[in-house]
Amino acid sequence: MTTRFSKAFGITLLILVGCSCGGDRKIRTGGPEEVGFRALPFDLSDVRLLDGPFLHATELNKKVLLNYEPDRFLAKFRLEAGLEPKAEHYHGWEDQTLAGHSLGHYLSACALMYGSTADERFLERVNYIVDELALVQEADGNGYIGAFPEGKRILGEEVGSGDIRSQGFSLNGLWSPFYTQHKIYAGLLYAYYICGNEKALDISLGFADWLETVVSGLNDSLVQVMLHCEHGGINESLVELYAISGKEKYLSLSRLFHHRAILDSLAAEIDVLPGKHGNTQIPKLIGLARRYELTGDKTDRKSAEFFWDRVVHHHSYVTGGHGNHEYFGPPDKFSKRLGDETTETCNVYNMLKLSRHLFLWEANAEVADYYERAMFNHILSSQHPVDGRVIYNLSLEIGGRKEYQDPYWFTCCIGTGMENHAKYGWNVYYHNDRELFICQFISSELDWAGKGVKIRQLTNYPDQQGTTIEFEHTEPVQMDIMIRYPYWAENGIEILVNGNKKKVKGKAGSFVRIPGEWRSGDMIEVNIPFSLRLESMPDDPNRVAIMYGPLLLAGDLGPEDDPAAKDSLYVPVILTENRDPSAWMGTVEGEYNTFLLMQVGRPRDVMLKPFYRTHERRYTVYWDLFDEEN
Repeated sequence: MTTRFSKAFGITLLILVGCSCGGDRKIRTGGPEEVGFRALPFDLSDVRLLDGPFLHATELNKKVLLNYEPDRFLAKFRLEAGLEPKAEHYHGWEDQTLAGHSLGHYLSACALMYGSTADERFLERVNYIVDELALVQEADGNGYIGAFPEGKRILGEEVGSGDIRSQGFSLNGLWSPFYTQHKIYAGLLYAYYICGNEKALDISLGFADWLETVVSGLNDSLVQVMLHCEHGGINESLVELYAISGKEKYLSLSRLFHHRAILDSLAAEIDVLPGKHGNTQIPKLIGLARRYELTGDKTDRKSAEFFWDRVVHHHSYVTGGHGNHEYFGPPDKFSKRLGDETTETCNVYNMLKLSRHLFLWEANAEVADYYERAMFNHILSSQHPVDGRVIYNLSLEIGGRKEYQDPYWFTCCIGTGMENHAKYGWNVYYHNDRELFICQFISSELDWAGKGVKIRQLTNYPDQQGTTIEFEHTEPVQMDIMIRYPYWAENGIEILVNGNKKKVKGKAGSFVRIPGEWRSGDMIEVNIPFSLRLESMPDDPNRVAIMYGPLLLAGDLGPEDDPAAKDSLYVPVILTENRDPSAWMGTVEGEYNTFLLMQVGRPRDVMLKPFYRTHERRYTVYWDLFDEEN
């Protein structure tokens, strides 16, 4: 099995383009990429999760995915191609002209889950769906595949002729058709990269050739009008087809889908995000990030990096999520933007995809730190721990609750939820020719065939404040182990190699380099003491969240069906002049990462536990601080 970054990057050559212990080391891939990388990812199949919260989330998602019926996702595709559906189509947004997006997500999720688990049932589903889409494409006759009514005619005859009526989510009466097409491309490309399905690539190329006939005759003015409608990351899929085929026409198509109203401003380092729909924007920047890798266009990179910085540092809540009612607000203004529709899960899904690209470029620990924040406090928090249902908007409302979706009423976040919990192994480890980056502390096993090394990470993190790394291989291997020293580690980090304590150079928010010739049986122990701290809202220093190490703590306000829980007198404020929460929070015996307020809650003290473990309860993650005078 191969994923995009092994197959597209080539597997025959790693060329050094710079080398220093200061971190300037870059490698080239031997593939179509035009730039050097600080680190490369492993295939999903190289990493296997071991017992822990992420394996549990994956197992829940397996059950959810296997309960779905491929023929129901395919029903409208067959209908629009003039073929008899084999089952009733699914409902929710699949009833509308966004029909088909869920099939794309499902195909991606099955491919990802196959890569993560080697479960042949997912490979069978991937191959079946691809075979059915091939029949649909053949029946349509000109490369098109689609599930929304009149899609081929409206796009081909109306949009293709320049009759364009476009706004936020509507293109000539169709709901974001290119957004939906991007999901289908993405699923087909995962089927090709991870599952080795060549037919999936053939379908993608044929679909892109059809798309070229629709948009190639439009002048730039008409294209920009068309791009006012949400179009997902279709620029990413098209540039990926360029990477695979080498055909310039797909690069040109990717560049055609360049929304200048947003992207030119970001390239000029102008924050135009306030008032913009969050998930409409992020995929555009993922496409630019990939295009930079394949062309070396520094403007594309600059735009992606500026966007990431603005979203992470000026538009995100404490969970790593952003947006209220799906839209960006003014930068650094959050205190009046708390409600039951904060932080859409699709947005975080896409920010983590963008973060993955940025990490490859420079192996920046800040990116890995953000990944951890969002992974625990949003992604893992958005899945029900018993039945695997997922959340659209993760509420940060004071006195809020988590609202899980009906898994058979399909929305965008049902779709990204299928993928979120199928790929945890993808971002634990990265490497170059002589360095192995331990980015996330997740119990897992890495089989690095290129080095002949098997590495096992054993941890109960975050219930355990650290991790252990064990080596298993036949011959000694010289390499540097790069261990993330998290930004939140105020009390330092301790590293022992075979029981011997190592002097740690560097500071929190970096990677610690541990060079050595590693032999089977060697062991690295990492201890990272957690500490309590406050994170204030930038526009109100007295509205705070309470963090413990990487974890956001939620105050347990009682059962979610208790109507009193939303009463402002029911949600405590904290009365103290001491901004060190360790002075007024006590541990709960027998419970990991769980605390009690101690005589500072008004009108009452409550228990706090990790947000990702808070389910079917009313909660608050933001607190108002008062002292005796205020």
